[in-house]
This record gives sequence, structure tokens and C-alpha cells, in this order.
Amino acid sequence: MNKEIAIIGVNGKMGKWFANYFHKMGFRVKGFDTNNEIKEKFIEKANSLVSAILQIDYVLLCTPTKNTPEIIRLISKEMKRGSYLIEISSHKYKTAQTLLKTPSKINPICIHPMFGPGIKNIAGNNVIIVPIKDAQKELTATKLLFPGANFVTIDAVEHDKKIGVILGLTHLINIAFANILAKDEKISLTEKMAGTTFKAQRIIAESILTESAELIETIVSNPEVRRSGEEFWKDIGRLLTNSQEGKSEEIINYIKSSQEKISKNVDLEKSNKKLAAMIKTVEK
Repeated sequence: MNKEIAIIGVNGKMGKWFANYFHKMGFRVKGFDTNNEIKEKFIEKANSLVSAILQIDYVLLCTPTKNTPEIIRLISKEMKRGSYLIEISSHKYKTAQTLLKTPSKINPICIHPMFGPGIKNIAGNNVIIVPIKDAQKELTATKLLFPGANFVTIDAVEHDKKIGVILGLTHLINIAFANILAKDEKISLTEKMAGTTFKAQRIIAESILTESAELIETIVSNPEVRRSGEEFWKDIGRLLTNSQEGKSEEIINYIKSSQEKISKNVDLEKSNKKLAAMIKTVEK
């Protein structure tokens, strides 16, 4: 594939991952970052944001979510006719509105890759795509860029609601859990005593902490997180109150209700076996 791609934010974890990914796909990779040092020899360093995107077929924004709409406004008018402007932010509503206003000469692609920089192969991983101007054209182009991935098409509002749970709530729970572990003065003893549930939760919490504090803040600051977070907090409060007041039956009914609802779509016994297999694999 004889194409060129400019990656804005190339020094970030996802920027580096995409640079390697597209290099292996045969793209000529150009990179720009506010941190000017670019170590990879295959990346052509751009000295400015605008010089990075001039006469380039594809421009990929691996930039902080809060900055992405402004960067789109800055570069969209300068981009090559027929080129593609791709962004991967975790909040879509404001970004999608900005992409909708871009010049007709460029093709916006609004995606959310549901994987981190630790994956080795994109095959089987999910890529969410939010239609902007031409849903079919945007989906076709994205499939060519990420062959083998699974694609989910959803509008920006619904995306942010779902991500509020998928990323926001899970990050919220796990950074709080990690903070409790950080205060444990006998953590080595805790780990020696731990079973599969704790081990799995600890691995998830620790892996989340490998992300930058700025990215985690962005994820939990999704306005849609508040709704699920408040519901979670309310349920915890109710369970703790019922426990302290000896209302065992109410706690049991709460648990049974969750078991019944979840088991309609999931084989819980199979999930339990997967957990045991996962921990066994990790500990080899």
C-alpha cells in the first residue's frame, strides 16, 4: 500500500502503536508531537502541526480528547483534497460535531479503538465507528485500514453513554480499588492469601494504572460516567446499610435479581471457568 499517514501525538502510547502498525502495513509515516523527540527512524519528523498534514493522504489524531476538537479546526482547512482525517478520542459528542463542520474536501473518520498499546494483533479486536457524513464510505475506509478487526457502528450520543459504563465505570471502580491496595501496609500477606477473584481484580487495576493519569482523568470525566457512578455508589450504600442492619434477605434478593438478569444472556458457570483458566495462564 503506497500511502502516507501523519500521526499527530506520535510520542504517546497509542501514537507509537499506530506508527508501528501503519509502518508494517507499508505506509510512509510522518509524525508530530509537542514533545519533539522522535526516536523511531522510520518516522519522518514534522517540525510543526501544519507541516505534518500538508499533502498527506491520511491524518490520524492520537491527541488528548479535550484538545481534539480544536486540532480538527486548526488542520482541516489545510488538508489535502480527498484526504482522510481520523480521530480516536474516547468522548465523541463534541468531536463528532466538530468533524461534521469540516470542509467537504476531506473525509472525516470518527473511531474508537477498543484496545490498548499492549496488543500485538488487531485481528478480533473491536473498533467502534461513529458515522459523520457518509456512513458507508467511512466504514469501508476504516475496514481497509484495520483488516480483521470487529466493527461496531453507533451514534456519538449512544457511544458516550455506553463508554461511560464500558470504560468510565470500570476505571472508576479500579482506581478506587487500587488506592485501597496502595494503603495496605501488609500487601505481600494479602497477595499470599488471595484467591482467583482478588488476583484477577488486582491485575485489572494494575493494568489500568499503566495508563497516564491524564487519560484516566479524561475517561472518568465523561459526563455519562456520573449516571452509572451514582447508581453504583447508591447500590454500595444500600448493600452496606442492609448488612449493618442485619437485612440479610434484602441482600440475598438483590444478588438473586442480578444473577437472574445476567444469566439470561451469559452462562455464569462458563464465566467462572474462564476466570480460573485466565489466572492459571497468568501464573504459569
